[in-house]
Order: sequence, then structure tokens, then C-alpha cells
Amino acid sequence: MAAVRKPKRVTLRGRWLGQRLRDLREAEGRTIEEVADYLQRAMGTVSRFETGIYPIRRTEVVALLDLYGANDPRLRANLLKIADDVWQTGWWDGYTKDVEDWFIDFVWLEELAVEQWLFNNTLVSGIFQTEAYARVVMRTTEPDATDEQVDRWIELRMARQALLDRETPPLVRVVLDESTLRRRVGSSRIMHAQLEALVVATERAHVDIRVLPFGSGAHASPNGSFNIYRMADPYPEVGYVETPQGALYVESPDSVPMMQMYDRLWDASLPAEESAEFITTLSKELR
Repeated sequence: MAAVRKPKRVTLRGRWLGQRLRDLREAEGRTIEEVADYLQRAMGTVSRFETGIYPIRRTEVVALLDLYGANDPRLRANLLKIADDVWQTGWWDGYTKDVEDWFIDFVWLEELAVEQWLFNNTLVSGIFQTEAYARVVMRTTEPDATDEQVDRWIELRMARQALLDRETPPLVRVVLDESTLRRRVGSSRIMHAQLEALVVATERAHVDIRVLPFGSGAHASPNGSFNIYRMADPYPEVGYVETPQGALYVESPDSVPMMQMYDRLWDASLPAEESAEFITTLSKELR
């Protein structure tokens, strides 16, 4: 079981909890001042609860749910589950000094998801990258990084792939634009090994990889790669887009257009068996 400690940073789950508490407060027409008086807390502290800057304790969540008249058992259970999770740490927190906070949130999200829908048009998804492929990517995108930094990033990326071997792994659907497969990352040997690793991945029962061929023409996501993570209660369905400045998270129901976009990409892609054959053919060309 993961250890419990006070979080030292604003987490995605902390922001989710704070926003839901704020929504409940506003629905009841209560002010931050009233809530602060009720909890015997400073107004600034209550405000930080709602922004996720300072994580709220379970006992105070219970008190607020009572104050707001939130008596629905499922709602209470869901919010209390998030309140507990805010204070939990996992293996990924061991890398907080090595990567940006937003990426730690991403790894947590990736671990929590019961389904992952991935669309890539430039690089193979991290959870399917070989170590050599990943190293070339990191050296290219972060040319000033030290060997030690790159080694830690590689270690994290390889650790993330363990989710594919869990007893109950997530269902992973992948759409790979043909350009991703043809883009030479590193040497022919490195690229050959990466394509072979993708072929092996297609043999997993919980992994479905589809190729979006050039022949399909213009497609539904001209702006680039994105992911969708479907999670069990109490967490929302989340669309994820990575930018040079960090991550953009799009919660349900705002993520519905992204899901519809993904469905169109999926429909335009080759069937699973043809996709595996396509990747195999490209791999043989690199021998």
C-alpha cells in the first residue's frame, strides 16, 4: 500500500475536489466567509481548498457536505474517495524532482485509467516506446539535459509500461498516423526494433493498434495528437493534450467532441489485422 504524506504541490485530483466543493457551495448560495466561519478557518484557507492549492482533510469535506446538504450517498462517497486520494502517494511521486509537476499528474492519470484512447501523429506513445527509441526522443527534445537526467526520464518511461502487465490492465486503443511509423527516430536498427515492439504489442488482448494510412486523406485531427482517459467513479472522463507549456485537461462533458473526433479517426484506420501487417512490412524494410 502506498505511503501517506502531505502533498507538496497542487495536484490534478486536488483541483478536481476543490472545484466540486466550490460548485456545491455556490449552488447553496453560500459565501466563502460563511464557510470559513463554519469551519473555523481563515477565508484564505477556504479559498485555497477550492483551488486545490491546499488539500482539504476528509473530516472537513464531511463537514462541508453536511453544510451544503449534499446527502446523496453516491456523491458523498465519490468526493470522499477523491479526498482520500489527494493525500495518497504512489511510485510516480519518486520522480517529482526529475520532471514537471504536470507530468506527475499525467502519470497518475495514466495509472488510474481503465481505458486509454491514444492518437499519435508524430511519435509512438510512451507506454509502447523501446528504451533506445525513447532515449533518442529525449536527447532530441532536451539537448541540454545531463546523462543523469535522461537516465531518470528513461527509468520513469519504462516504469510506466508496467501497467500493460497488470493483472487487470487498462484497455488501450491506439490510432497511429502512418507518419509516426515512417518517421525515422534514430538509426534503422532502433526504428526496426520499435516497429517490432509495436507488432508484439498488437498481440496483447487488451491492446488494439490501428494505422491511419496516408491513403485515408485528410483526417479528423489536423491539429495533432491527443489522448482520452476513461476512469471509474468518482473521476471524470478526461481528454489530454500535451503542449510546450504543459498539459491541457478537458473533462466530461467537454471531452465529448474529442471522443467523437477519435471515433472518426478510428473508423478511418485500417482494421487490427491489416494494421499489424502494415507495421510488420515497414519493419522488414528496415532490416
